[in-house]
Order: sequence, then C-alpha cells, then structure tokens
Amino acid sequence: MKALKLSIALLALCSTLLLSQEQLDGYISEDKKELFEYDYEKNEAESSKLRDSWIAPLNLNYSYSKSNPYGDEQTNESASIKMDQPIFQSGGIYYGIKLAEASKIYSDYSVDVAKRKLVKDAISLLMQIKQIDIKIEKQKLQIENSEINLAQKKEEYLNGQLDSGFLDSAIIDRNIVIQALYDLETSKERLISKFSAISDMKHENAYVPSLEMLSIEQFLQNNIVLGMSEGEIEKNRYAKDVTVAKYLPSVNLTASYNWDKSDAVYQLGSKNEKDYYNVGFRANLPIDINTFRDVESSKIDYLKAKLAVDDKRRELRAIYEQVMQNIDNFEKKKSLSVENRDIYERLLEDTRDLYSAGYKTKYDVELLQNSVEIQKSDVAIYEIDKQLELLTLYEMYKDEI
Repeated sequence: MKALKLSIALLALCSTLLLSQEQLDGYISEDKKELFEYDYEKNEAESSKLRDSWIAPLNLNYSYSKSNPYGDEQTNESASIKMDQPIFQSGGIYYGIKLAEASKIYSDYSVDVAKRKLVKDAISLLMQIKQIDIKIEKQKLQIENSEINLAQKKEEYLNGQLDSGFLDSAIIDRNIVIQALYDLETSKERLISKFSAISDMKHENAYVPSLEMLSIEQFLQNNIVLGMSEGEIEKNRYAKDVTVAKYLPSVNLTASYNWDKSDAVYQLGSKNEKDYYNVGFRANLPIDINTFRDVESSKIDYLKAKLAVDDKRRELRAIYEQVMQNIDNFEKKKSLSVENRDIYERLLEDTRDLYSAGYKTKYDVELLQNSVEIQKSDVAIYEIDKQLELLTLYEMYKDEI
C-alpha cells in the first residue's frame, strides 16, 4: 500500500521543468550520442566537400626515364603544374554553394529526427516502467481482495451456507489475479532491459518529464519532421538550378608551367633543358541529347518535395487529432475512476461506522479500502497513458520537453 502511494506521489511530483536539448541527450547512452556526433561531423564534411567542389585541383606531374636506344645511355625528365579552374558557370558556382548549405541542413534534420526518436523511446520506456509499478501495486490489492473473498467463501462453506462450487470459483479467481501479477513483473523486466539497451541511466533514478498539452499551431510550427521536409524542398530547388547551369555556357581559366630536361644528343646534338608556361581560357557549351530529360527529372524532384510537405502537414494534423482523441478517451476513463473513487470513499466511511456498530465485518472494511486505492491507481495509470500519447507529439517537437 505504501509503495503504491509512493509511486503515485512520485508521479505527481514529476517536475514540470523543461528539459534542454543537452538534458534530453542524457537519456541516450554515451555510445549512441557519439554515433550521432559522428553523423553530424560527416554531414559537415560532406557539405564542405560539396561547397568547394567547384574549385578545380592543381595537377602536379613529374616524370623521369632512362634508356639506351643507340648504345649511349640517355635520360629524360619533365615536370609540370596545371590548372583548369572554372570561373563562370552561368550561376552554377553560386547554386552549388547554396546546395551544399541546404544539403547540410537537411542531413542534420535527418539526424535530429533519429536522435529525437531514440530519446522518445527512452522516455516512453521510463513512463511505462512507472506505470507498470503502479499496475503491480494495484494487482497486489486485487490479490488481497481475492484472498478476502476466498476467506469469506471458506467460512460460508464450512458453515454450510455455500456449496463447494463457489469455493472453487474463489480459488480460481485468486489464481488468475496472482498469475496476472507474475505477467506484470515479467513485463517490467522486459521494459527495464529495453531501457538499458539505449540509456546509461538507472531507471530508478531517471527523471520522467511531465508533458504539457500542445496546440496544433505549436505542433506544426515547431515540428522537426516538417522542418526536414521543408529542408528537402530547398535542397531539391538548388539541385535543380545546378542541373540547369550544368548545360549552360561556362568559362574556365587554364594555366600551366612546364619544365623538360633531356640529354638525348641524337635529337638536337646537345643536352636540352627548357621551361615554359601556358595561360588562357576555355569556353564550353555542352550539347547533350539528355539535357531536357535531366533538367525535367530534377524539376520533378523539386515539385515532388513541395507536394510532400503539404502531404506531410496533412499527415501530422491527422496524428495530432488522433492523439487528442485518445487523450480525450483517457480523460473520460480518468473521470470515471475519480467518480468511482468518491463512491467507494463514501461507502467506506459508512461501512466503518457500521463495523464499529457491529453490523459489518473487518473484511468489508478492507475490501472497500482496497477498492478506493485501486481507483486511485487507475487515475494514475490513465494519467501516464495521456503522457504517452503526448510523447507521440513531443517526439517531433523542436523545442524543449
């Protein structure tokens, strides 16, 4: 009984303080956090690589050869440094840089979504563990009631007031509620095992946040899934522009510095060494039969991403409405339990008076006392069910929990 009261009190005391992103990250293990950090670093590296991809590499070459085609040994050496740098790509350079930035934002959102889901799973497991603790204590009360019922049936049977069939039913009922307790304890161990797989925290000491209701506007305006979809629009928009620029005129600056040395006397009659440079530009206009198809394909990707955002927004609205309906259902159940609790409390008060007057037994008082506590535990269980529903929304919520 004390444990049940303590569990309910702990649930009520779950602070309404908001958790920062850093605190939320604390719910997942160090290994998993490090994996996510690697993902962010890779996004940064890939973005930088894409951003600077328009800068052409400098090519350094050196060669050395030795031969004796006419008996005398001769050597040849050459070295060069060459550059073929794009300086104009009809906007392709600018759009390429913007594409790199948009790609990083989109990729970071992808990691955010995956990380937030893992945090949500950890908090969900904590809530379920707290909930199953209450269910276990409730089950123990039901076992107490079944034992009281069995004791009453025994007395009535021994007094010849009941046949053995009623006694058998009481024994079966007691077995059923005891077996249900074993099932709850097993379920709790499974939940703890799952939590340990994704968090370094001890579930006994882990903080369980108390979630506030969100309006549909808050849910949509601060939604990381929607943010990721919008990021995909930007990414595909710049990808389309890059594709178009790929088939427009471009100009490259070309330059090279060359050095050659040879002691092949048969060519010029003496050793030869020279160095020279080349500087110029190269204009290019690709004519490709697949130009239109390539541009059309990238344009379709962009239009598809735009449409996907509207579709995602509709999907999120449906999720929000479903969550609200479920919360409303749990709220009704909670109100019913509160109503039942009040009825049992009034009956308990009357029964205690009758017990003092000798009209009721101690069993009657204990049964009603347990019934009051069972209704209280139902209220706490439904409250956690509401929190689990809200967690579905907070999984996609950008801000603090």
